[in-house]
Amino acid sequence: MIAKDGIPIIIWTGIIFLVIAALGFSLDTIYLKALAAVILAIFIFHFFFFRDPDRETPQGDNLIIAPADGTIIKVDEVEEKEYFNEKVQRVTIFMSVFNVHVNRFPFSGEVDYLDYAPGKFMAAFADSADLENERTIIGIKSGEKRLLFKQVAGLIARRIVYHVKKDDTTQAGIRFGLIRYGSRVDMYFPLSVKVNVKLKQKVRSGSTIIGEY
Repeated sequence: MIAKDGIPIIIWTGIIFLVIAALGFSLDTIYLKALAAVILAIFIFHFFFFRDPDRETPQGDNLIIAPADGTIIKVDEVEEKEYFNEKVQRVTIFMSVFNVHVNRFPFSGEVDYLDYAPGKFMAAFADSADLENERTIIGIKSGEKRLLFKQVAGLIARRIVYHVKKDDTTQAGIRFGLIRYGSRVDMYFPLSVKVNVKLKQKVRSGSTIIGEY
């Protein structure tokens, strides 16, 4: 399955390849043939990059599910000033260009906070990337339970896609967007939440349990 947000890119890359390849062979020009080969490689890469496999999501109102594929690069406590306004736990998932980049809701509830912040494009693993890079900030509430997470752009990732509005109802494991070409997702939740992951652990969106309320 291919992510719907990647289909236009795949189509346009394919069209460009066909045009360049046709010109290369009709004019018998090695430079155009070489360019067509490069574009073909990009076309094939996009099929790989925008793959969107189905996932079995664990069920439970108390579960926090990974919103992205990747590697855990931070498990710590920070002062969060956009939503909680207090010290909370943070878990950060780094997505390389080789990971699935479709993002899924980590928690079931209602979107009670939504913001977009333009910013820099530092390397996604930089300590301050979640505060200085381009990002979306999404808060979800279910009764007394609250969770904040951010889609953070990186050095290569220059396009954040999110299909969500304030007051939308969310369901853990359901697709809502993606980040193109590698970046990170930061999650913030209360100190009382039990964290089930550790540094350098590989996680999968929609299936790995990050924590439990």
